[in-house]
Amino acid sequence: MKRFIIICLLTCVAVHMQASHTDGTRSTSSDGQSVVYATEADSIFIESILDEAAQQPRTTNFPLFFARKFIGRPYVAHTLELFDDERLIVNTRELDCTTLVENVTALVLCTYRNLYTYRDYLNALMSLRYRDGRLCGYTSRLHYFSDWIDDKVRMQLVDEVQQPNPPFSREQVLDIYFMSRNSSKYKALVAHPDFIGEISKQEKNLTGNRYRYIPKNAVLNTGTLRNTVKDGDIIAITSSKKGLDIAHLGFAVWREDGLHLLNASMLHKQVVEEPMTLHMYLSKHPTHTGIRIIRIRK
Repeated sequence: MKRFIIICLLTCVAVHMQASHTDGTRSTSSDGQSVVYATEADSIFIESILDEAAQQPRTTNFPLFFARKFIGRPYVAHTLELFDDERLIVNTRELDCTTLVENVTALVLCTYRNLYTYRDYLNALMSLRYRDGRLCGYTSRLHYFSDWIDDKVRMQLVDEVQQPNPPFSREQVLDIYFMSRNSSKYKALVAHPDFIGEISKQEKNLTGNRYRYIPKNAVLNTGTLRNTVKDGDIIAITSSKKGLDIAHLGFAVWREDGLHLLNASMLHKQVVEEPMTLHMYLSKHPTHTGIRIIRIRK
């Protein structure tokens, strides 16, 4: 398998890092266009935890090792929508459920491949956020998590677990259209209505896809589930909302009383290990139908 580090060479704009500034780290492409934005605090934090990870035994559960570094950081939505043009935005200070999963997965991929620099992290984040790891504008960002899963499985960065049955006893059949039919909710689509056609095309490509998932009434503290879902797996909560696929994301954490979710929580307004079990959490949300399981590939 080719290391993801080479994927940055395939991007629509090749990244060349410049010196850090106190107000942010900005990287430019060969034509002078800014393509990466991060604060100095982000780069210092990333380098620090990668250095710490390099000292850990290889038996460490690195998804949870990194995810727990973000606990207590505030939940903030729309942190990727700062600029009119699409850029690789790094924000480790404020997170939503997707950016938490992306940041942790990028750090884990670096560690699994013994890559410990900030540049390695940027390459990993680029490879995860965009289709084929190529930043080619807003529509190259993977806006639906099912699309993200399919693309990263194809790139051999993650695997989706869909067996055994049980507990994977249900099938999700996608009917995707939320973004194109609700374009007024998206800053970029309001500013660039010409993007809607490409988004609609992506939605049509997803529609009809089928994935096995664990129904929420089976997310119990059983030996079968403990043997199937592992600490640090990415949990994607399936949704019955019209036009959507996934409602929420986080990482699996097993405790004595059952499976819990480490997530960027809108309810708690920060990154937390949810005190209630995932079974109880799902039961409180009528449109949450179950969970899909994604495992970061070593």
